[in-house]
Amino acid sequence: MKAGKLSTFLKSGAIWGFVVLELIFFSVAGEFMSLSNKAFMDLDNMLLLLKQSAPIGIIAMGMTIIMINGNIDLSVGAIFALSAVVLLDSMTWTMFAGLGDWVIPVSWLLALLTGVVLGAINGLIVWKTGVDAFIVTLGSMLGFRGLVFMYNGENPTSYLNWTLVDFAEAQFLGLHTATWFLAVVTLVIWYVMTRTVHGRNAHAIGDNREAAVNAGIRVGPHILINFIIIGFLAALSAVVFYSESGSVNPNDGQLYELWVITAVVLGGTKLAGGSGSILSTLGGVLAIQLLRKGLGHIGADTETVNLVIGLILIAVLFLDRQLNLKGKEELKT
Repeated sequence: MKAGKLSTFLKSGAIWGFVVLELIFFSVAGEFMSLSNKAFMDLDNMLLLLKQSAPIGIIAMGMTIIMINGNIDLSVGAIFALSAVVLLDSMTWTMFAGLGDWVIPVSWLLALLTGVVLGAINGLIVWKTGVDAFIVTLGSMLGFRGLVFMYNGENPTSYLNWTLVDFAEAQFLGLHTATWFLAVVTLVIWYVMTRTVHGRNAHAIGDNREAAVNAGIRVGPHILINFIIIGFLAALSAVVFYSESGSVNPNDGQLYELWVITAVVLGGTKLAGGSGSILSTLGGVLAIQLLRKGLGHIGADTETVNLVIGLILIAVLFLDRQLNLKGKEELKT
């Protein structure tokens, strides 16, 4: 295998190797340290892990596009929460009282539209003002979260529709509804990023924005579309999760942006943009969920889980920086 192909293989396969190592480690460690009699790699346990990966995973697919594009979105957790509030509260609106269960698709549509609008606001500001996306979405994170609290104070928004719960808890071919949503989103975004002009433009803009402009790529509208996509996916994640949960607290979704970014970076996407993989992001999502579930399986507390994942993220970022510096030095020679 040539050096270039070997390097590409290692970058794309490293996260999946890490996933395999996690499965082996927690399976062995669980035999001696677990408080449960159930094996870590029990089929039901693994199916539940996939289901629990869906909320973060769906958003992570959109974040991969954003980061490949050379931007970042810190407001996804707030969009997630606000979309969930709209989803559940709209089911109780008097104007929809006569719809029966037909209120479900209407509420879904309103929640998804909320995500699209909020994503478009972020994209328009980044496009028209030229302010860095980090600053823009940091401000919108606080602003959108404020809207969540203004909507219903500090009280949870709750509504349980049993038809919706039955749909959310259903299984097809052994996989939960949430897992199917994650699978479909991953497939669609993978296709967009690898088989369409939009995906090629995302890589080009992230790699060298000035060169992309000179090549005739309309960077502003492109950025707007990507922020709309991630807003939509944050809302879709809320729809998937709260269709079963039926209750959203004003603080729900906090730190989601950090979990999502961690998953994307673990999957090999560069913070500087220009490079990334949808399938590797899926590996990053599963790696994080395995760490959370595996450490819990052997009795670790939440603080230990966060510490371990934080240290791994720092190590990955350091390694990425060293590889980038080495690559730049090789280009000079």
